[in-house]
Amino acid sequence: MYFPTSAARRLSSVPPVPGSPIEPILCLATSPRKTLFCSVTKHGLTLWRVRPSAVLAHLARTPTSLQAHGENVYAEWSPDGQRIVIQTTASYLVLVTVEYSPEEIPYQSPPLAPSAQRHFLPGPGEGLPFQSISLHFEGVIRIEGHLLSVSPRANYILFSTRSPPAIQRIPWPQLGGDDEGSTRPVSQDFKYYDTLDLERRGITVAGGYRCDCDQISVSRQLIENDLPSQKEPNGIEHEAARAERFPHHEHIDSSDTTVSEVAIQWQGTCIHNIEVPRWVQKRRQPDPEDPSAYEPAYNEPRRAEVIAINAKFSLVATGTHGGTVEYANLPSQAGVLPKPQVLQIPNLYNREKAGAVRMMEWSSDGYVLAVGWENGWAVWSVGGRCLAWSFGVEYDVDEERFQDTFMYGVRDLFWAPGNFELFVLSDSTPSSSDGHLFVIPFAKSATTGQHVPDNTQYAFLQMDDRVLIYRGADQPDMSVINPESDVWQRIKIPQDYLATNWPIRYSAVSADGRLIAIAGRRGLVHYSSSSGRWKLFADELQEQAFTVRGGLLWFHHVLIAAVEASKSYQIRLYSRDLELSNQNVLHREILTSPVVILSLVDNSLLVYTADNTLFHYLITPTEDTIKLHLCGSISFEGVVVAPTAVRVLSWMIPAAQKQLGDPMEDLSVATVLMIVGGKLVLLRPRKTRSQEVNYDMQILADRIEFCWIHLRGIGTLENSLWGYDGQNLRVWLNALSIESSPRQEVDEPQDVEASVKIPLDFYPLSVLMDKGIIIGAEHETATRMSLPFVMFRHVTSSHLFIHHILAFHLENEQMKEAVSFRIPLPELGLLCTRFRDSLA
Repeated sequence: MYFPTSAARRLSSVPPVPGSPIEPILCLATSPRKTLFCSVTKHGLTLWRVRPSAVLAHLARTPTSLQAHGENVYAEWSPDGQRIVIQTTASYLVLVTVEYSPEEIPYQSPPLAPSAQRHFLPGPGEGLPFQSISLHFEGVIRIEGHLLSVSPRANYILFSTRSPPAIQRIPWPQLGGDDEGSTRPVSQDFKYYDTLDLERRGITVAGGYRCDCDQISVSRQLIENDLPSQKEPNGIEHEAARAERFPHHEHIDSSDTTVSEVAIQWQGTCIHNIEVPRWVQKRRQPDPEDPSAYEPAYNEPRRAEVIAINAKFSLVATGTHGGTVEYANLPSQAGVLPKPQVLQIPNLYNREKAGAVRMMEWSSDGYVLAVGWENGWAVWSVGGRCLAWSFGVEYDVDEERFQDTFMYGVRDLFWAPGNFELFVLSDSTPSSSDGHLFVIPFAKSATTGQHVPDNTQYAFLQMDDRVLIYRGADQPDMSVINPESDVWQRIKIPQDYLATNWPIRYSAVSADGRLIAIAGRRGLVHYSSSSGRWKLFADELQEQAFTVRGGLLWFHHVLIAAVEASKSYQIRLYSRDLELSNQNVLHREILTSPVVILSLVDNSLLVYTADNTLFHYLITPTEDTIKLHLCGSISFEGVVVAPTAVRVLSWMIPAAQKQLGDPMEDLSVATVLMIVGGKLVLLRPRKTRSQEVNYDMQILADRIEFCWIHLRGIGTLENSLWGYDGQNLRVWLNALSIESSPRQEVDEPQDVEASVKIPLDFYPLSVLMDKGIIIGAEHETATRMSLPFVMFRHVTSSHLFIHHILAFHLENEQMKEAVSFRIPLPELGLLCTRFRDSLA
């Protein structure tokens, strides 16, 4: 799914101000859109642009400010990206205003003759001009008590304190007082200050063991104020509190002597808890004035250090002091608390070698989690598969020349836009305080951006500036399983398109693997392997006038694209044989809601929109063009709660309907397959007496990453359903006849047992049905004594699945199915014939 590739880039963190001392970077903070980030040192703040990676502004604090308010510790951006809040050692909040000046140009080439200038083509994302940004000191907020953490929200600043142990919030200060021209008016919903006292709310343990909130984390994908979560470093509780509405302590004007207070109504469920030994609970109450009273009383390996919320999969990852990472589902509305899943690092015999977890962040698509430890780093899939990891280097290197210090520990990290790069900050060394900011490039599966059947039929990987497609299916059978054969075709994306439309958002491959379509920030391009040429829009204005939203599909030589243009939502059809132009659009279908996902089954186009409606179109070729014919639509209101959580869409039609039925009636009889969040579900149609179609939902499995339906095929594999859960490739034979699991009196929903479970030691990318082989990849790290850096690459792996299917039939005494199961391979055909003769 995600594999590190090539070598990491190393960025210089030397301050651009002449005479400024070189200081180690304490932390990194990204802007809401992740196009900018800032690096924080003890005495300054540096603002960077992500692509290209360059410094745009630097703010150095004066010695007077450092002495009065303390040194920098941490920084966070406001949700609107116009302020940066700096936390200091003296419990102050320093407010910095970010001002954008589009008229100014921060970088200009010196005036040279044209013959003396060097012309460099811009790389991906480097075609847009630099934006001039200035940082201004706005003010300082003094926090009573010891400040632990801060989280700026839209209308207020949320922070936690140690003394008293509380979560508090204050409104943003207005600029210019109460004048009407104030640039940031305070919301009418919140104008005052309020406090959530942890001790009064019962978030303490008997024996006076104090509970502090050391981190406040709010997922950007969730609704504002929907799920603020906290981390308690003392390891007592880890509460995810849901506050639908924050009633607050209202403070009346100073002229009024009365103060009315309304209790804060917090409703939450503990998602990470540990049992405290009795000797800790019975110990004497510590003195609050003693600094050592807030230190952990004992070494608890499961003490929570950092959390990361995955809103797309309803998952919370918790990093502990002992170095383990735990996955836990967000509590459902019924308050069901599933057991956490503990992730295991492969080939790490000394578990204490990892150290405590320092930083974690999910990718924007929710598929992978990047984790930084004191002594290493790793990337995990949402199902718990470790895709890449490093705790030092395996072979000897020249320690004096070796530069990739992130291999020995990570202090901070974040994903760049598009998730093609991971920015990591390593610890500074005594010999050097510069050069500890690195960018690790990644190759990822195309299914992370768009999960359609054709993208799962071929192993299809995306990189920052190219795509990789697996051509082993077109090679002789031995080339598929030979790891030495290079069966990956690398296709470079046009530089003219990527320079201004980076990063890649959607990519699609045709059913025969010969046509490829790419869509970035704006417009789209497509490629043919037969001619080896890309086609781009000749008119750049037409390209920049729309953006692909919902996906891309190939129907033979016709490209189907769901686009948004001028606040309207359309489905457009482009021909590969014609030039890309608005005049050459074969068909336009206007929709009233944005498209969430597209899917193509034979000549049926399934369109699922954000208003929870599924549309069924038939693709009908005519003499001159190709059109879409609307067959019907159905609403999933009450069935699917969050339409934007749908990641996979397909359906299965009964055999009788395929042979004798009217295609216009397919929607009313088809079994719809979806992945909602991480749950693989089947929606079975059921007609009422009034001939209305209702759907019964059946959950097959949870945290499914990879899914594919084999609608046609070989013997018992027809209508088979394949899903990867991070550990095993599950196969449900004949998904149309899956029976519902018996209802049990348990709190957690039960998965439907798969017919076959295939354990894999690599990550699967595609299933070659005609060859009986599962194709996947795994990462490798190479070091050389002569090189000062490490090299990453992914290697192809394969696994035969034929014997797993045969074993299932034989164990269930299904001799007829076992004999009829034949893959068109010469050796296997001979083996099946001998097996049948022996039974006779």
